[in-house]
Amino acid sequence: MSLQSLLRQIKMISTPDNVPAFKACVENSYQWLREESASLQVDNLVTGRAGFVDALLCHAWQLMELSRQKDLALVAVGGYGRGQLQPYSDVDLLLLSHKPLPDETKDRVGRFITLLWDIGLDVGQAVRTVSETVKLGKADITIATNLVEARLLTGSQATFEQLQEKVQGKRFWSSQDFFIAKYEEQLQRHAKFNGTAYNLEPNVKENPGCLRDIQNIGWVAKKHFKVLKGQELVEHGYFTTREFEELLECRNHLWRIRFNLHLVAGRSENRLLFDYQPQVAKRLGYGDEGKASVETMMKAFFRTVRRISELNEMLLQHFRQDILATKVRKFVPINQDFALADGLIQARHDQVFDTPEKLLSFLLLVADTPQATGLHSATLRLMRNARRSFRAHYFCEHQPCREIFMLLLRHPRFFGLAWDLAHKHGIMQAYLPEWNQIVGMMQFDLFHAYTVDEHTHRLVKHIYHYSQPEGAKDFPRCHRIMQNLDKPELLYIAGIFHDIGKGRGGDHSKLGAEDLARFSDSHGLSGKDRELLVWLVEHHLLMSVTAQRRDIYDPEVIREFAGKVRNKSYLNHLYALTLADIRATNDNLWNDWKASLLRELYQMTRKALENGLECQIDLQSKVDEHKQEAINMLVSMGRNADQVQEFWQRLDWDYFVRFKPSQLIWHASVILGHEELDEHQVLVELSDDTSKAGTELILYGRDRATLFAQVASVLDSRNCSIHDAQIMSTQDGYVFDSFIILEHDGSRIESVSRRQNLKQAIVTQLARPGHRHTNNRKMPRRMKQLNVPVKMRFFTNQANMTLLEMEALDAPGLLATISHQFVELGLSLHMAKITTIGERAEDLFILTNAQGLALSNEEQVILKKQLIAILDQQYQSETCPN
Repeated sequence: MSLQSLLRQIKMISTPDNVPAFKACVENSYQWLREESASLQVDNLVTGRAGFVDALLCHAWQLMELSRQKDLALVAVGGYGRGQLQPYSDVDLLLLSHKPLPDETKDRVGRFITLLWDIGLDVGQAVRTVSETVKLGKADITIATNLVEARLLTGSQATFEQLQEKVQGKRFWSSQDFFIAKYEEQLQRHAKFNGTAYNLEPNVKENPGCLRDIQNIGWVAKKHFKVLKGQELVEHGYFTTREFEELLECRNHLWRIRFNLHLVAGRSENRLLFDYQPQVAKRLGYGDEGKASVETMMKAFFRTVRRISELNEMLLQHFRQDILATKVRKFVPINQDFALADGLIQARHDQVFDTPEKLLSFLLLVADTPQATGLHSATLRLMRNARRSFRAHYFCEHQPCREIFMLLLRHPRFFGLAWDLAHKHGIMQAYLPEWNQIVGMMQFDLFHAYTVDEHTHRLVKHIYHYSQPEGAKDFPRCHRIMQNLDKPELLYIAGIFHDIGKGRGGDHSKLGAEDLARFSDSHGLSGKDRELLVWLVEHHLLMSVTAQRRDIYDPEVIREFAGKVRNKSYLNHLYALTLADIRATNDNLWNDWKASLLRELYQMTRKALENGLECQIDLQSKVDEHKQEAINMLVSMGRNADQVQEFWQRLDWDYFVRFKPSQLIWHASVILGHEELDEHQVLVELSDDTSKAGTELILYGRDRATLFAQVASVLDSRNCSIHDAQIMSTQDGYVFDSFIILEHDGSRIESVSRRQNLKQAIVTQLARPGHRHTNNRKMPRRMKQLNVPVKMRFFTNQANMTLLEMEALDAPGLLATISHQFVELGLSLHMAKITTIGERAEDLFILTNAQGLALSNEEQVILKKQLIAILDQQYQSETCPN
């Protein structure tokens, strides 16, 4: 099937009532798009579909006899006005007349629009007079923009020209006002995406650096310069031929992605959702290897986005100068090469970047010029051209460049604007071959929200924030650490290299450490500094993993961690790096709970390093302090000291290590102040006053095997997550459980009514001990595209208990499913630490068997086999319902 055969098929339709024939034409057009998508250039496909729709609309117009209304025009607007249509893009139409339409024509227009909907076109239409259209366009920049691209399809040429005359006049929208409105609109649109396109599911139309940014150039140019084609911008001196060809290449790349995205989705969809990424990657020729193919496709996408962003920034700045006719209000020479023009650094001649050394030295100049706000468009063009001319060698291969780079790393302001420019405009990519490998590298999971290079850029910015005055308020401990570092550049270097090994596959921590060892040698770092840097990169995940997946109140865990950290200097560097890493990974990842875990681990490790093997004695001192502070407050509140001591004697020693005095007070007040419980009653209370990191839920009552599973299921079904659970059994058959729970977004449960509803749901469920709670929460859409193989590791601690470290897909009901299996096998759960990393649950459980001992090898095998079987079964039922 060809486009010509489709056009002939349209002409064969003889009546407007033949809806099946029109519909067949539309369906055949989609078949043609699918068949030709691999062989035709995407611009031919996009313009070809617009041409097909043109022919269909004009033929239907004639059959409806709408041409009888002499002043009526059918006008294409928006993207369709440009003569470009993606497979399922809306067909935006303006039915334009000089005067209001008579009733008969209104009826014909209504039947015309109904026909278009009936045959499967997504039509956006407006029926207006010229005066109505102009009035609305003056009040709405979106309507005005659509009219700038208006194209007559059929009907009255005179009416259309009347509209064009109005739209192009200064009384409609002046070029100045139009530019300002479109520029502000772009800034607002970028802000919705946090100023970056480097997201897991980018919108190929709206994200920064995507198609809207290209279209913005065209809208402004057409309004002001009456330019219809980009080549005319070259002739007017706004673009070089090379830049124009690059912009077309980038546009066509995004068009190919969007075109195939529409075909995969079967509808108008501009978000490159997880669901579609593997299929789009396959259609684009990246293979069908799942994760690897997607990451290759996304890497190419993000690199294209960066190029578009540069061109957009450069050209809109050119337009601003010409359209707004702005004169430089303040021109301050910096040196013979550069000047400051209204805050923008402007090159004073064309040879400012004729060597790699000059390009790097320019960053020193930026760091030395705190009043600078950005680059002048002329400077940006020279930088882009220079960067590309030096591609034969990486800058780090030249000794003078290495010396300049070390000066940059040691400069107190380099990691402000200069670092942003080095990242945004590819200078880091030109300097380090390892950095070049991570540019645009996405990871196909729900944990890493940004590409590896964007994540690293953000991490380094967080470290820089610690050193600034505002950092003292936000992160006082990190601020003090930065202030006391003899060589803060070492922390920045560790940040730059911490994930750089991901560009080659394998163990990125070890690969990055090897890269950093070579960097240290080639850049003249001392052996002591080299040792610290290599250790930091190789162990940059150590503190995060220990805090979130180990029992940090176990003295052995602290001893082991302190032994790896070695000294307080290493601990300080690792703590600051870890906080910055977590905060730069995902905007939703950092919360008070993680902050409290890292703070506790830092403080206990620092004391362990100071006290050495006396760590256990220090814990005993902590127990005594907690008990004394709590008993004093409880007595002052009117509690009987003997009753409190009697309650405490029923609990183990480590209870007083794990909980703060304020929590001990609340626990005792709630439990001692409650009436005696019957056999099946469980006391349930929630508070967010005692644990700033999260909302604490406590349960107290007769011990029962299913208690944890029931509570976990209820909380999960109501979009709450358990992050820590302490299960404490008393000597007289009672259980006292404490949970730290958070909302799904990681925040505390602030609403009083929300806490009351949760409490009532738990009480209702626990009132039916034998009833297994049904969780109807479905697996999230994005999670269905991922799978995390179940992994289980067993260890035995000094108390002869089993530590189970488990990884699995964080599917709805996971925790309840796991705990029900513990119950079925007669296992007792003593502690749970729950960590969610994107789609991955990484949990720690401390268990004993029916005899109160660590699990035997046979019991471990049975537990592992049953858990893997039931979790695989649940995954299959969620992802393959048929």
